[in-house]
Amino acid sequence: MNERSPATRSSDRAGGEPPRLGPRPLERTPVDPGAAEMFGRPNGVEGGFAAPRGDTAGRSPATMAAPPPAALASAFGRPATDAPALQRPPASTTNGAEPDAAFWVDGADRDPWRDPESAVALGPPAAPDRAAGSPPRGEGPRLSLRELVFGRRVDPRALAALALVAVLIGAAGGFIGRLTADGASGLTDPDPTITQTIDAKERPPGSVADIARRTVPAVVSIEIRVGQEGGTGSGVVIDPAGYILTNNHVVAPAADANGAQIEAIFHDGTRTAARIVGRDPKTDLAVVKVDVANPVVATIGSSAGLVVGDGVLAIGSPLGLVGTVTDGIVSALNRPVRLDGSGADANAVIDAIQTDAAINPGNSGGPLVDSTGAVVGINTAIRSLGMGEGGSIGLGFAIPIDDARTIAEELIRTGVVTHAEIGINARSVSDGTTDGAQVQNVQQGGAAAAAGIVEGDVIVRVGDRPIAGADELVVAVREHNPGDTLPVQLIRDGRPLTVSVVLTSD
Repeated sequence: MNERSPATRSSDRAGGEPPRLGPRPLERTPVDPGAAEMFGRPNGVEGGFAAPRGDTAGRSPATMAAPPPAALASAFGRPATDAPALQRPPASTTNGAEPDAAFWVDGADRDPWRDPESAVALGPPAAPDRAAGSPPRGEGPRLSLRELVFGRRVDPRALAALALVAVLIGAAGGFIGRLTADGASGLTDPDPTITQTIDAKERPPGSVADIARRTVPAVVSIEIRVGQEGGTGSGVVIDPAGYILTNNHVVAPAADANGAQIEAIFHDGTRTAARIVGRDPKTDLAVVKVDVANPVVATIGSSAGLVVGDGVLAIGSPLGLVGTVTDGIVSALNRPVRLDGSGADANAVIDAIQTDAAINPGNSGGPLVDSTGAVVGINTAIRSLGMGEGGSIGLGFAIPIDDARTIAEELIRTGVVTHAEIGINARSVSDGTTDGAQVQNVQQGGAAAAAGIVEGDVIVRVGDRPIAGADELVVAVREHNPGDTLPVQLIRDGRPLTVSVVLTSD
């Protein structure tokens, strides 16, 4: 570092100036040929944006970017050298001409839009400024009728056309109004003549309307209240003293319950308390009594003369609807039906009249009347489809009035009823050709045991009635009285046999 060249030293000596150090040679790292080929400037290019000039021989052509789209070049490219500038200062001139006064307005140098240091502020809407000193434009003068017609401000032909249009519109409106008025007046008549009303339908004696008129007043609705629970059924007045015949299952809930109430509601809405006179669970019949003076009493007929196809009416209070009448026919006779009940009433069996007159819950205890208006049965049961379907499907069953009358008279006289008993339990059987009731067990000391009937015997007839099943055996025995002697035909070990049975009392 202390050595100097001879030229320097001689200069120092000649001029007497202090010695100066010469520049140290620069040491540069050689450029990689590949990098120079990729990133170096092409031959003849001196600046970053200058176009290539000179010979490029000896080097590969430089990789240049694709030219920009014409739209981008027009919007963001450099203007042509001969293009006029976007703006010029107020004092500038072009080719010696005077400044364009319309380009700069007074106070443009104080415009906040041109001052980069102006503060941000919310200004008025961008609207052209009114000329200084010009007043706001007001509403112009209006033309009067005189000026319009006589002032020649409007073309007379336009006035004539406007008048013609008004006349045409008025004429069309009047014509349409006249047509409307004529049409409306045609729909009305100031002096109408209406045909006098006459009876539209005859109700001869024996018609459904006549039977209902005579029978409905003798039918009552029976309501039962036991605590917070209740039920509804029907009944029919059978005696002037106030005795009402109904079903046992209607009044059974109130028979032994403390504080139970029974009310009879007549067709005119009269309510009165009722008391139980007697019940017969085995035939599902009961009698109650009300204290009513001169009640309407139903006509009692006979079920023995009924044939299949006879017209009948069912009257009662289905679903609580008092005085409901339904029409039908007798579908079958002597149909043994075991009733669905609870407790001691579960084994009730009736020899029923089948009808297709609509019977629903609440009809129980009401009368089934024939075409003369006489009671021929007491509506008691229905068959339904099950699964919650409790409505009528045209299969209703009524206790024949001949049986019900005997039971009712005994209940009114004594309050209890006795029935004939054979003293066996049986089940329905069939061998494909013969139906019957097979004896399951025989009660000791009973009528069957005394007659020599044993377990396994199949009973096929009692008296004159053929037996097709266990239920039919029950109703066939109850048709007779205790002490009656009946011939009973049976099958024992494949052989027919007839024995005499003296019925006992239950």
